[in-house]
Amino acid sequence: MRFMARSLAGLFLAAVTLALLAFAGLLVAGAVADRLSTERPAQPARERVFAATVRPLTPGVLTPQTVAFGEIRSRRTLELRAPQGGRVLELGEGVEDGAAVTEGQVLVRLDPAEAESARNIARAGLAEAEAEERDAGRGLVLARDDLVAAQAQVTLRQQALTRQEDLQTRGVGSAAAVETAQLALSTAEQSVLSRRSALAQAEARVDRAATGLSRARIALAEAERVLADTEIRASFTGRLSDVTVVAGGLVGANERLADLIDPDRLEVAFRLSTAQFARLQDDSGSLIAAPVSVTLDVLGADIRALGRVERVGAAVGEGATGRVVYAALEGARGFRPGDFVTVAISEPPLDGVALLPATAVDSAGGVLVLGAEDRLEAATLRVLRRQGDDVIVEAGALAGREVVVERSPLLGAGIKVNPVRPEAAVAPAAAPSEDETVTLSPERRAELIAFVEKSTRMPEEAKARLLDHLSQDRVPAQVIARIEDRMGG
Repeated sequence: MRFMARSLAGLFLAAVTLALLAFAGLLVAGAVADRLSTERPAQPARERVFAATVRPLTPGVLTPQTVAFGEIRSRRTLELRAPQGGRVLELGEGVEDGAAVTEGQVLVRLDPAEAESARNIARAGLAEAEAEERDAGRGLVLARDDLVAAQAQVTLRQQALTRQEDLQTRGVGSAAAVETAQLALSTAEQSVLSRRSALAQAEARVDRAATGLSRARIALAEAERVLADTEIRASFTGRLSDVTVVAGGLVGANERLADLIDPDRLEVAFRLSTAQFARLQDDSGSLIAAPVSVTLDVLGADIRALGRVERVGAAVGEGATGRVVYAALEGARGFRPGDFVTVAISEPPLDGVALLPATAVDSAGGVLVLGAEDRLEAATLRVLRRQGDDVIVEAGALAGREVVVERSPLLGAGIKVNPVRPEAAVAPAAAPSEDETVTLSPERRAELIAFVEKSTRMPEEAKARLLDHLSQDRVPAQVIARIEDRMGG
C-alpha cells in the first residue's frame, strides 16, 4: 500500500512539472510574438556620398601625336650583279656581310683573260682599219693625179686636131692626118672618163675606210668596257649585305652578288588610316612636312632619331587600307634597314583644347561635371583626338569647370560626391629617371653585363652604349629597370 501511494505521488509531481514547463513556454512565445509585432518608428534614410577624382578643364594649345609602327628602309640601295659570266679571280679586302666599303673600292675581280684577248683583237682590228684608211687616202691622191694627167692629154689632142685642120684648110695637110688626130682626141676623152670612174671608186674606198675605222674604234671601246666590267667597284660608301660570292666560284651574267646599302640615308615607312592621313594635309590637299620621332626599343638604351614626312605612297595596294607614308630621317645612327620601330607623328597644333584621361569620357563624348553643392551634372564634349590613354577635347563652354576623370556605374547626374583633387593629394612615387643613378654590386653588374652581351637582337651601337653605362660606378636606374624587365620576360 505504501508503494502504491508513493508511486501515485510521483506521477502527480511529474504531471505538475510538465504543466508548469508548458505554461512557461507559452509565456515566452507570447512575449517574443509581442516583441516582433511591435512596429518601430520609421528613421530617415541617409544619402550616400561617393568619392570622385576631379580635374579642372583648362583650355590651351596642344600638339596631337599620332603613334604608328613602321619599318626602317634605305633610301639608296644598290644590287651588285655580275655584268658577265666568269670565274671569280679575287675578292676585295673585307668583302663580307656587314662590312663597310668606300666609294671606288674594288669588291670583286673576275678572270679577265677572255676580255683581254677580245681587247687585243679589237686593237688589231683598229690598226688594220687605220692602215686601210691611210691606203685609201693615198689611192685617192693618185686617182686625182691620173685625172689631171688625162685632162692634160685631152688638151694636147685638141690642139693637135686644131693644127691638122688648119693645115688641111691651107692645102698642106691631108684628110687622113685629121682623122688620126680626131681618133687620138676621142681616145684621150675616153681616158678622162676612166680616170673619173677611178677617182669615184677611190673616194668610195675612203668613205668605206672611215666607216671601218669607226666600227673598229667602237669594237675597241666595247672590248675595253667588257674588260673594265671584270672589276666590280662600290658606287658609293656604304655597307654590304647578303654577300653570296666566294673566291674561285663561277658566276653567271647578271647574277646577284651582294647588296650595297647606304646607312646614312635612311627613311621610315609606316601606314596610317585614311582619317589620320587627312590630318596631315593642308588646305590645298598637299602633304605637310610634319616632324616625326622614331624610337627603337633596345633594353633601356632606346635609339631615337628625328625626321620629317616627305611623301606618300602612290597606291593603296591590294588588300590594304589607309596610306603608306615615308619620312626621311636625320642622324639615324644605330638604325638598320628592316628595324621595326615606333613612329610618333606631330600633327598641327590645336588651340582651345584640353587633355583628359580616356576614362573621363564615354563613347558619345559625355562627361560628368561638378556642379553646385558638389553634385554631378551631365555634359557633352567634342572629342577631337584619342591618343593612348588620353583624349583631346574641345573645351567650349565647360572651360574652367571641374570634370570627373574616372567614370563608374555608381556615378551619375544628380549624385553628390566628395571631390578629390589630385593637386591636393600626396604625389605618388616617381618612376626612376636616367638622372637617378644607383651603385651595383659586383654580382648584379656581372649578371647584367652577361645578359647584354648575349643579346642577339640588339645593334652593336646600343650594346656598346649599354656596356658603357654598366661599366661606370653609378648606373642610371632607368637603364637597370628596363634591362631587368627584359630579363624577367
